[in-house]
Amino acid sequence: MALSALLLYGLPSFAGAAMLVPTYIHLPKFYSDVVGVPLGFLAIGIAGARAFDALSDPCIGWLSDRTHTRWGRRRPWIAFGAPLCAAAFFALFAPPAWLTTRAASAWFAVSFVLFFWFHTIYALPHYALGPELTLDYHERSRLFGYRESFAIVGTIAASLAPVIMMGAGMTQRDALAWLGVGVGVALVLSCWLLAARVRERPGFAARTSNPFVPGVRRALRNGPFRILLATYVVGSAAGAIPGTFMPFFNAYVIRPENEQMWLALYLGAYFGAGFLFLPLWLMAARRFGKKATWLASFGFGITGGAAMFFLDRGDVYATLFLIIWSGTSFGAGLFLGPSIQADVIDYDELHTGKRREAQYTAFWAMLPKFVAIPSAAIPIAVLGSLGYQPNVEQTPVVVLAIKAIFALTPAFFSALAFVVALRFPIDERVHGRIRAGIAAHARGDAAVDPLTGATVLPPRARAVGEETGWFLDHFSRRELLAFVGRGPRAIVGRVAASLGLALAVFLGAVLVTADRVTSLAEDPGALAVLAIVAAGFALAVSCYHAVRLANARRLAAGRVDARAVTAWLDGTPREEPVCALASDATG
Repeated sequence: MALSALLLYGLPSFAGAAMLVPTYIHLPKFYSDVVGVPLGFLAIGIAGARAFDALSDPCIGWLSDRTHTRWGRRRPWIAFGAPLCAAAFFALFAPPAWLTTRAASAWFAVSFVLFFWFHTIYALPHYALGPELTLDYHERSRLFGYRESFAIVGTIAASLAPVIMMGAGMTQRDALAWLGVGVGVALVLSCWLLAARVRERPGFAARTSNPFVPGVRRALRNGPFRILLATYVVGSAAGAIPGTFMPFFNAYVIRPENEQMWLALYLGAYFGAGFLFLPLWLMAARRFGKKATWLASFGFGITGGAAMFFLDRGDVYATLFLIIWSGTSFGAGLFLGPSIQADVIDYDELHTGKRREAQYTAFWAMLPKFVAIPSAAIPIAVLGSLGYQPNVEQTPVVVLAIKAIFALTPAFFSALAFVVALRFPIDERVHGRIRAGIAAHARGDAAVDPLTGATVLPPRARAVGEETGWFLDHFSRRELLAFVGRGPRAIVGRVAASLGLALAVFLGAVLVTADRVTSLAEDPGALAVLAIVAAGFALAVSCYHAVRLANARRLAAGRVDARAVTAWLDGTPREEPVCALASDATG
């Protein structure tokens, strides 16, 4: 790829990352201490907005994949979403000083939800654009390496900017407002420049789109995708702990004399090491392959994180060394993951004939978010149950808990993710065979699945028509067997039961939330946060099953003949998706 294309694609990540840093680090304390929004309202609002991602991420991904315009599938979303996201970000960090407590709470809730919604509108298509810009195995690593380099620089800039502005005499309100202006303008300009100068692959945008629910089911039958998704989910189980607990570890375990200076130094060292070592990881990926390099990068985080458990008061330089050691692999995970994702999407194309970058990207973006929310809430609740009190010397039990949570928990889950990632099957040789199979399909010839050895016919040459096949993929194998063996009412009943179960979980989570949230002036606790997240996820699953129920009724009304269903069952894999979203909830 030309250098200009690499730079233009990567540039929006600078502002995108710069937006997320103050949102995660400064936002809660700013709204509680400066703006005056009650802690309970903040906790409920943040959890509710993140739960909303269960609906927004997959919907935006699906819509982007099926967008057909003269400008492509991705660029219209990027150009449209960027200014909306910039405006919401500015509003979030520039609440008027005259707002009452009630009005400030409403301002926070609306601007916070809109920010993440608009962020999804531009960011998800931007990420989905990457896999189609180049089909080369190694070139993808270079492309995402540039993108994540901009993201790291944006992270560092956003971490330092408020400190520098407040050091120059600005109030926190003014500093964050000006940060909102600068980052918002940078996002709009970089996204519009990308939309104007980078061209999409015309052949991909011209292909017919797939229905939403069958697209989910086929993604979950993609073996390499499931392994990669499981790696992300396991790795994200403790993903929020280092950022959340670094101030606690620094203040109550290491206890340096200048606490804020050392905290800033540690954060800068971590991100700086990630940026400086990223070119070396790129060279390693080209020399040893993406999978081998990806697996090697786990070792730095596991060993560096676990070693911090043995640190104690005054070990400032040992902490700095271990943070740099862990940070050296930070950049590797950022670019290798998306590069490997692109190869997984190629494997999907071999079986479906579709290019569904955004639908896959939505999965990778959504599920780790849901896992990361409890990883931040539960450890804080654990500290509270052990007797943690802010701004005082902690008991030995609390100090031990901080060390264990900060150091050992992320190391354990990273090691577990490493074990899962060992099973990932696509390397450069296999990817070449996948691309060769796609080329064979384009000629109308059969291909061989390099992972299973099975013959894969072109989608239009299969025994059951392509449109019928996608329709039948609204249902699990067990549901279709019930339709063939027991009649139309059986499949409608099974899908209705799945919908009923999802709605019951949703209502149960709502009741738990209502029971736990007794006052918005206080933090409602981890259980209420988990219940809100569960409610959002259950609502998304309910919508999923509602779509399936409508199609089950169409099937029962004669949409597809039973003989075609039998032919479909004879020609589809017997392996079922291993996800509650796409499996028969009734068993």
